[in-house]
Amino acid sequence: MFKHFRGDLFGGITAGIVALPLALAFGVSSGLGPSAGLYGAIFISFFAALFGGTNTQISGPTAPMTAVSMVVIAGILAVNDGDVGKALPIILAVFLLSGLMQIGLGLIGLGRYIKYIPYPVVSGFMTAIGVIILVTQILPAVGYYPKEDKEYVNRFTAASEEKILENILREEAGEGILVLEDFEETIKRAGKITKEDMLKESKTLAAKEASGVVGTIKVLPRALQNISWLELGLAIATIVIIYGFKRITTAVPSTLVALIVVSGVAYGFGLPYRPIEKIPEGLPIPQLGIFTEFKFSAITPYIFTALTLSLLGAIDSLLTSVVADNMTQTKHKPNKELVGQGIGNSIAAVFGGIPGAGATIRTVVNINSGGKTRLSGMIAGVLLLVILLALGPVASQIPAAVLAGILVTVGIGVMDYKGLKAIPYLPKDISLGPLKLSSEVIIMLTVLVLSSIWNLVYAVGIGLVIASLMFMKKIGDLTATQSDVKPLKEEAWADEKDFPKKLKEEVFIKHIKGPLFFGSTNEFQQLAEQIPDTASTVVIRMDRMQYMDQSGLYAMEDVLQDLLRKDILVLLVGILDQPRYMMERIDIIPDLIPKEHIFEEFQPCLEWVVENVEDLH
Repeated sequence: MFKHFRGDLFGGITAGIVALPLALAFGVSSGLGPSAGLYGAIFISFFAALFGGTNTQISGPTAPMTAVSMVVIAGILAVNDGDVGKALPIILAVFLLSGLMQIGLGLIGLGRYIKYIPYPVVSGFMTAIGVIILVTQILPAVGYYPKEDKEYVNRFTAASEEKILENILREEAGEGILVLEDFEETIKRAGKITKEDMLKESKTLAAKEASGVVGTIKVLPRALQNISWLELGLAIATIVIIYGFKRITTAVPSTLVALIVVSGVAYGFGLPYRPIEKIPEGLPIPQLGIFTEFKFSAITPYIFTALTLSLLGAIDSLLTSVVADNMTQTKHKPNKELVGQGIGNSIAAVFGGIPGAGATIRTVVNINSGGKTRLSGMIAGVLLLVILLALGPVASQIPAAVLAGILVTVGIGVMDYKGLKAIPYLPKDISLGPLKLSSEVIIMLTVLVLSSIWNLVYAVGIGLVIASLMFMKKIGDLTATQSDVKPLKEEAWADEKDFPKKLKEEVFIKHIKGPLFFGSTNEFQQLAEQIPDTASTVVIRMDRMQYMDQSGLYAMEDVLQDLLRKDILVLLVGILDQPRYMMERIDIIPDLIPKEHIFEEFQPCLEWVVENVEDLH
């Protein structure tokens, strides 16, 4: 491991420096604060490198993982009245569950299957991530915080009263003291509600209403009426330096330059800017509330979300692993990488960090700076820990608008421009009346729109379902086209050219090309209807049928039973291993088709036909 120590040292230090501003920004964006982003970067970087399967991978919070985490955190906070103290154990428990699921994915060998997720789903999701980050950073970039707008918060006064009363009733129902005839306890508790309680609940509802893409758009007019020109100026200056400094040199990370320069000017000149949340000093402390306050019922609604988070982290990491392989001419171990990422995310959750994955830009920086082994990722994590311990108070003075500016550039950069540019050129393979559309564009735009305005998790699920259905239809159509039922004289195979002409009325030959699965069973079941009345024998050639699913198996059984009821003899030729295994499992072989009627090749079948089939027509 220490053979390339010099290169790993420089690679790890450079990657850690690049990771610092992004970790802080992603932490703020998630809703748990900059320390959560920094803790995530420290633990995921170190442990994913230590246990992972990609030597040069640098891991930590990423844009896609943060966007999904943001949804999880906002949802759990809303259920817990906006109280981070109450919600934190549940949030971290979901993140821990996600990490454990990732370990499980690696242990069962799912890493090799991640590549089968359709590109349009990934493309739509990545572009949606960019849109979400870009839009949600508008408010902090202009210095508008809905919870601090008194006029806006006052709109939720009546709703806050209803919410507080609803919470009291829910608590009483849970305690078993809610009795319709006697509301004394309810009235007693309601009498203790203070203006401060109502104001706090109003702020929570206001923040929830203004969250996400739709919420941001709703309050944008108010934000534009209440712009803080100082905050906007700091954000714009950050964006300009990030893009401008890249034109001068890429040797020094432009994000870090922007962070230091803009923060230094704002702090040095004593500008009245809004700083980020204070970063706790000292070593990260385990959040034992995950275990001591654990309630299975609290995380049950988020099990699917945790699974989605783990799958997203897997995709994110393995895509970066492929990039690393191409740059270093090595081969990563996908399942080991998932286990490493899962361990990193699990430990990060215990210490209050947000989830992460393999980060492409940081990995590329590491490789270009000399990193060659897993030691480089571990060094990056240690460097961030040193920065936390030594510069925590200094980092707490960073303007919030600077991190908003950084995230704006991240949002712009993470969008899949390759997929967007391809939209006009993708084949239009779907007809809706006179309108012709591309199925891949439909999938991509569906995921993009639903992710942006509704729910990231559900959008990806819907995208996968649509993509799967469209793929099944295409394969079914293709198989049906290739497996048309035609008389022998129209599509004789090469070895059928010498078939006796006198028996062509008595013997019908059916070719199955391609898999027999649920998408092609309908065409196969039409076989009996297309057999000439003169035929007494049917030869089913299965030489090119590589696969049969359960739907195909039962379709085959139905067709064979139908033919046998009509006293038509069936001969099978060239059954491949998988279809034969399926047919033997439910005794099609030998109950319906005895083994003497099954032939490895067509020639022995032809000889049997010549000897046993009588020419009657």
